[in-house]
Amino acid sequence: MKEKRCRECSTNPPYFDETYCLDRYDGRLQSALHQLKYQCRLACAHGLAATWNALLSKGLITTKADYLLPVPLSQEKLCTRGFNQSWELARRIDCDKHIHKNPHILKRYHHTQHQANENRANRQIAIQDMFYINPQHQGQLESASVIVFDDVMTSGATLNEIARVLKDNGVSHVINWVLLRTLRPSQRSEHV
Repeated sequence: MKEKRCRECSTNPPYFDETYCLDRYDGRLQSALHQLKYQCRLACAHGLAATWNALLSKGLITTKADYLLPVPLSQEKLCTRGFNQSWELARRIDCDKHIHKNPHILKRYHHTQHQANENRANRQIAIQDMFYINPQHQGQLESASVIVFDDVMTSGATLNEIARVLKDNGVSHVINWVLLRTLRPSQRSEHV
């Protein structure tokens, strides 16, 4: 497959090495994700994961990794929502049995501010030092290849910060698997 990089990634290379997205945010799967996330309809996780698994079965996504880790929620957010949507999706992904799925390695501090309406620069500032490796798993990731699973990629700031933390802790390769990707305003007009 030919390597594709957006202008931003070519200008300012991220810490992560690869990103695979299933669909755009305003596409057909957005409603199912919203039902999962905001209406606690966990059954939607099965359908969304099945769509992801269909791509895996066709060999369209890189699956060589040691770990599959969901983007974590803070304890406060987890208690409020009752579940981590990224984990609910990731745990249903049919990957090779040698890939260890673990929702406890990556941790997140609580952030009181919502990022949904923030611009890229503000997101990057807000997310700095927000993630850490659970001390019980310290050293476990040395020279590992890690897949980070997230439900939505907006600016990429969260996934980039997680990749930085993982690489600072010895990870050799970080791959993002993302269900939906938002388009930047300039991309929206180009793809309409």
